[in-house]
Amino acid sequence: FKVAAAALLTMGSATAWQPSSKISTFVPSRTVQQRKNSHAVASYSKSSLNMVLADPTKKQMSSGGGMFTASNSESRRVMPENPGGRPTMKVVYVVLESQYQSSMTGAVKRINAGSENMAVECVGYLLEELRDDETFAQFQKDVASANVFIGSLIFVQELAEKVAEVVTPLRDQLDAVLIFPSMPEVMRLNKVGKFTMKNLGQSKSVVADFMKKKKQEDGSSFEEGMLKLLRTLPKVLKFLPSDKAADARTFMMSFQYWLGGSPENLESMLVMLGQDYVEPIMKNMEGKKKVEAAEPILLPDKAIWHPVAPKFVFENNSDYFEWYNKEFCPDAGINPKTAPTIGIILQKSHINTKDDTHYVSLIAELESRGARVVPIYSGGLDFSGPIEEYFYDAAGRPIVDTIVNLTGFALVGGPASQDHAKAAKVLKRLNKPYMCAVPLVFQSFEEWQASELGLHPVQVALQVSLPEIDGAIEPIIFAGREGATGRSVPLADRVNLLADRAMKWATLGSKPAKDKKIAITIFSFPPDKGNVGTAAYLDVFDSIKAVLKQMKSEGYDIGDAPMEKEAIMEAVLNDPEARISSPELNVAYRMSTDEYYDLTPYAKDLEENWGPAPGNLNSDGQNLVVYGKQFGNVFIGVQPTFGYEGDPMRLLFAKSASPHHGFAAYYTFLEKIFKADAVLHFGTHGSLEFMPGKQVGMSGTCYPDRLISSLPSAYLYAANNPSEATIAKRRSYSATVSYLTPPAENAGLYKGLKELKELISSYQGLRENEGRGPAIVNSIVSTSWTCNLDKDIPELPNLETYDAANDTTENRDIIVGKVYAQIMQIESRLLPCGLHTVGVPPTAEEAVATLVNIAQLDRPEDKIESLPRVIAASIGRDINDIYRGNNNGVLADVELNDKITEASRAAVRALVGQSTDSNGRVKEVKSVLDEVGNFFGGLFGQKKPWTQAIINAGFPKVDEERLLPLVGYLEFCLKQIVANNELGGIMELLNGKFLMPAPGGDPIRNPDVLPTGRNMHALDPSAIPTQAAVEVSEKVVEKLLDKLKAENNGAYPESIAFTLWGTDNIKTYGESLAQVLALVGVRPVADSLGRVNKVELIPLEQLGRPRIDVVVSCSGVFRDLFINQMNLMDRGIKMAAEADEPSEMNFVRKHAIQQAEELGVSLREASCRVFSNSAGSYSANVGLAIENGGWEDEAQLQDQFLTRKGFAFNADKPGMMESQADLFKSALKTVDVTFQNLDSSEISITDVSHYYDSDPTKVVQGLRDDKKKPMSLMADTTTANAQVRTLAETVRLDARTKLLNPKFYEGMLSTGYEGVREIQKRLRNTMGWSATAGEVDNFVFEDANSVFIEDLEMQKRLMDTNPNAFRDMVTTFLEANGRGYWDTTEENIQRLQELYAEVEDRIEGI
Repeated sequence: FKVAAAALLTMGSATAWQPSSKISTFVPSRTVQQRKNSHAVASYSKSSLNMVLADPTKKQMSSGGGMFTASNSESRRVMPENPGGRPTMKVVYVVLESQYQSSMTGAVKRINAGSENMAVECVGYLLEELRDDETFAQFQKDVASANVFIGSLIFVQELAEKVAEVVTPLRDQLDAVLIFPSMPEVMRLNKVGKFTMKNLGQSKSVVADFMKKKKQEDGSSFEEGMLKLLRTLPKVLKFLPSDKAADARTFMMSFQYWLGGSPENLESMLVMLGQDYVEPIMKNMEGKKKVEAAEPILLPDKAIWHPVAPKFVFENNSDYFEWYNKEFCPDAGINPKTAPTIGIILQKSHINTKDDTHYVSLIAELESRGARVVPIYSGGLDFSGPIEEYFYDAAGRPIVDTIVNLTGFALVGGPASQDHAKAAKVLKRLNKPYMCAVPLVFQSFEEWQASELGLHPVQVALQVSLPEIDGAIEPIIFAGREGATGRSVPLADRVNLLADRAMKWATLGSKPAKDKKIAITIFSFPPDKGNVGTAAYLDVFDSIKAVLKQMKSEGYDIGDAPMEKEAIMEAVLNDPEARISSPELNVAYRMSTDEYYDLTPYAKDLEENWGPAPGNLNSDGQNLVVYGKQFGNVFIGVQPTFGYEGDPMRLLFAKSASPHHGFAAYYTFLEKIFKADAVLHFGTHGSLEFMPGKQVGMSGTCYPDRLISSLPSAYLYAANNPSEATIAKRRSYSATVSYLTPPAENAGLYKGLKELKELISSYQGLRENEGRGPAIVNSIVSTSWTCNLDKDIPELPNLETYDAANDTTENRDIIVGKVYAQIMQIESRLLPCGLHTVGVPPTAEEAVATLVNIAQLDRPEDKIESLPRVIAASIGRDINDIYRGNNNGVLADVELNDKITEASRAAVRALVGQSTDSNGRVKEVKSVLDEVGNFFGGLFGQKKPWTQAIINAGFPKVDEERLLPLVGYLEFCLKQIVANNELGGIMELLNGKFLMPAPGGDPIRNPDVLPTGRNMHALDPSAIPTQAAVEVSEKVVEKLLDKLKAENNGAYPESIAFTLWGTDNIKTYGESLAQVLALVGVRPVADSLGRVNKVELIPLEQLGRPRIDVVVSCSGVFRDLFINQMNLMDRGIKMAAEADEPSEMNFVRKHAIQQAEELGVSLREASCRVFSNSAGSYSANVGLAIENGGWEDEAQLQDQFLTRKGFAFNADKPGMMESQADLFKSALKTVDVTFQNLDSSEISITDVSHYYDSDPTKVVQGLRDDKKKPMSLMADTTTANAQVRTLAETVRLDARTKLLNPKFYEGMLSTGYEGVREIQKRLRNTMGWSATAGEVDNFVFEDANSVFIEDLEMQKRLMDTNPNAFRDMVTTFLEANGRGYWDTTEENIQRLQELYAEVEDRIEGI
């Protein structure tokens, strides 16, 4: 009995913490299982798609809607029509999904019609309905009068709390409480007689630990064992006399009945509970014979199911194919020998409850296209076992060509706990494309269709984000819910699309390479010939050359494609029919308007924005023009741009316009004229995934969906940009392949800055020499002024009046220390050098640069200390103290920090040197731990090479043992850095294989991003912010507030405007999100499953300062990926606003009260502080306007920002972004400081336009009553020594390390055509900061002019290499002067005007 009881309790524990059998095991009765084998395929093949998708239960939400489910719990209320004196048992149930509704209703009606002993009143609630105030109040009333409460799959934290809040005080008066797998705090409510789970998840259980270990060891076989245990336990417990065992048996039997799911099973459960536990029924039964509990009717735990099979299920695939291939396929016109085979994963509960129409519909659509299907299910939520069993033949060969998971859940573990590594391993062994489609759970069909956001945020987290970590692609919505009955219904156009796309992926795996047509799509942004082949940090044409070479080697027909980068460029860029260097790209196809309208079903819808085709974009006036060049079966095409870049009116629209006719014609050409088998989008990034439509869960009217249609898409995306890669995956159905960004090197010093370092070095040797020392200091001061360092060093003395000879040694040290700290900041800043070519791993020297940066960070979770920390400890110092002294300009600490940095570099170089070959490349990484030489070296007291390098650098006492964990880690990282699977990854997708998943992000913070060439995913959104991110953010907030108080006579700022980015929060695991919460004085709290979805207010006495108000502007990408985190912020800010605290200690409340009065709204509404774009729109379009010159004045840019970013997120209406321009302006009016984070050395503030696009500095200045410009700050957490700088300091630092730095611009120019564009982009982005913040010093433009324009040799190089990009550079200088951002000589302006005319003539071929 003890073993049985322990196993039973563990089963409860396991199912709560690691649900092994959640939504999956519900079974129909045997009578329903008697199917006839009609072979009448036609009878189900199309009719299933013609269902009426009406929702008769439209109900107004009392709290204003949002994305509560639009269904009505009253449709699940069943009253006994004629109790006739029978005692009535009232049952209330809460479930995640609605498939139980019809079975429960059927069971209750059967009892009411047929039982002499009892009647049942029953009402059911969907979990999401409890968000609605009216519904929640009714739920409370119902539970208060209930006898039995049942809950299942309650895994949404805030709703779990609501259920517990209602049921806990009523638990004792309820006759029974049955909770099936749910959050532990809800599971603890279980009560069946004396059986409870009160201690669940609270005490450590030896058995539970054993079970967890066993699960890890045995995988799914153990989960299947648990399901068998669940079946046998009731039989064992039956023979035990104890009351507790009888109650435990009742609970287990109830669980089995529930998993069975059919009306008969649920009827048995309710009768058993009524006669054994409900007092009035028990009394009524006295002297009568109890109804004997029927055995639960259960299907096998895993099997193959087919809707028209004579057997309800098949337990092995040989039986299934015996029937399917020999009987079904001939009748259906399918050739089993040549047909592609689609493996389909189903949710067993839908089969149990007969809620399977959506499954039948997809099966029918695939079979009508000539495919075979293998539909499988699992009793638990681990599908790895059934995949291994049913998707291979007897010889171990895969049977299927594509897998489509229709459950929407992660492959192993479902919604509560996942094993992604196991899932990916199982899928890689099968090695076929893996699609995970999504059924609507929390929304009715109409509600999803009307929603701009699309799929419900909770579903996005559970059923899109988690499957992506397994390696899933294409989250297509395929089924909705019918409001009145709760039954699933197929969405006809989505099912068709899913079937088409599954077939296309299958074709990629089976079609011979020589016959496959591939469309390589490159981008041109901003639209200009000098920008064709735009992609972040990628040498596009060199990479295309590498891909073509690989395709040729694998048998693809690439025709006469040249194998030289320049020749490929020439073929795409220049029309051979036109003059030399024509502005016209090569025209691949001219599409007449008749053909366009005939082949593009949505063409008419584009006329609202663009008028009738052809229009004036990608058009010759009569036809639509497709640019590109075809080589054999490979087409290299240029994707058109948005089209509204230069149109001030369109840029101002709050919502983005549809694609133009030329854009639509391009994708129509690829699919229907070129007939591509797949498209390869080449580099970060194009416009397809940012076209208007729902955020996640596209409908047939969303433009990314319409454009990509049925084309499989592979998308090469920079590994450091997982957020936008995720948008491409979800909105354009692209499988991503990550590529490496160039290794970051130290910026180094040049010209006057280099001279300064030499002077400081001389001073260190001669500081005591009263003759030479002061003279050197005077030179340092003079050179610092020449280099414009006076802006960064307020202590720099006046050049006219200062003489170091009259100063003290201490003061001279302070001046030199400040200058030294400043130039070291420049010298050690990281910058990516050059551009990456696909398939070319870094050299050994480049790997050193990356490893030095990896070695700089402490990794406490892996028990790894940073290299600088270990070196500092060897001289008895803490590295954090050294950083502090360095930042304050303490000469000795600046010097020591420099020395430690050099020692770190030397150590890493020695480590990499061991594995470097004669060509300067790392072929094989030699292990530091297993070499024979180490043994002998150790015998003779010889130090390891890296230790010796540190000793040689001046740290003789460094502890070699303490270095070992770090060295082992760096070795692993080195292997990852030089591994190369980018070409392999691209080809795996084009060949219809499964591409292994990998996180995206910063390889320095998270080396798991490496090796590249894998299918990139973001992170589990419920995992952030992590505890480590919270700790880092608290330190940054402390530095930020210290800096602001110092600038403001000790007073705290009242309000800070924040910008949040998707990629930054992925890379840092939510640091900037945690900063927002820290300023407001709330802390994130993990729930009992470790998911962060709660916040709590930090008491003022603990906080020790006022709560700072925030105005948060989220990027469109952040909104798409982290809507749950927006919910977290909004709830936290509202908590602060509603806290009864004095206004001088709570600026959130102070401002919200003022705004509520000013706008005539409630305090809660006035405290909305989280804003973004409207759903489906991205950016403020400020960057677009500046990049294309399409703006009149700064007022236009500010209007764009306010119009496009003024949509509020409100946790009380979680499914919508509401236009709240007045509230946005009112909140911004109070802002004292604008703030952004820099988290990565690879993408800084002048590398991309995003940072200034969302900067509200001048917007706030215009809105403030006093018109005072707010202070602008940037937090820089790119190194272990995190800093908070002013925006002006950051712009100067960026200009000195990139735009003006020979190491940067020469590195870029070495790549040719693309490099000139990269330089011009930084100049244009620098001007963007002038426009939005006014924080660019004049010398930046002046020095850039000296480098690129005054130097005649440089001028010629730029013009010869990329004349179009050079013209843009000249235009940018003239524009900066014309708009008042750069004050320069007439001579400079005249030279620029002449150059402009010259380069124009050159481009036009005159």
